[in-house]
Amino acid sequence: MKNLMLLSVAFLISIASFAQPDHKASPHDTVTTKNIKVTYGRPYKKGRDIFGGLEKFGEVWRCGADEATEITFAKDGMFGGKSIKAGSYTLFVKPTATEWTIIINGDPHFWGTQYADHKAKDVLSVTVPVKNLDTVVDQLTIRFAGSNMIIEWDKTQVSIPVSF
Repeated sequence: MKNLMLLSVAFLISIASFAQPDHKASPHDTVTTKNIKVTYGRPYKKGRDIFGGLEKFGEVWRCGADEATEITFAKDGMFGGKSIKAGSYTLFVKPTATEWTIIINGDPHFWGTQYADHKAKDVLSVTVPVKNLDTVVDQLTIRFAGSNMIIEWDKTQVSIPVSF
């Protein structure tokens, strides 16, 4: 009986060690439409200068926090005026003060910022103009409005046309 009790306690301790909470720096969100799903980390501004500061102009950024942002197309369509096949991809951006290059990469499952290691798998890139906002968007937000995917954070917004 004593051995059974010790085995039970050891089992419960081992289960508890595997059930550690997920300690991501930023909350994560998934936004979906009928044909697109985007899963991304949503960092906060926290008083920082975001574009040109935290996210350097001319450098590729994963468009979120923690894992690279994943975008899934349920069927073939158009993204920024270019053809995209159904499937899962990662989404990167290369921001400047006046425009962003939006990059869709064919490696949908990697963590962090190792874009240079995966550049050979780029599927497409499109350039879109920056819209400067009058009000601050405190938390990185990706949303859909009409036939556009909107990315906004701080006082910056870009809009990418999407159609199916």
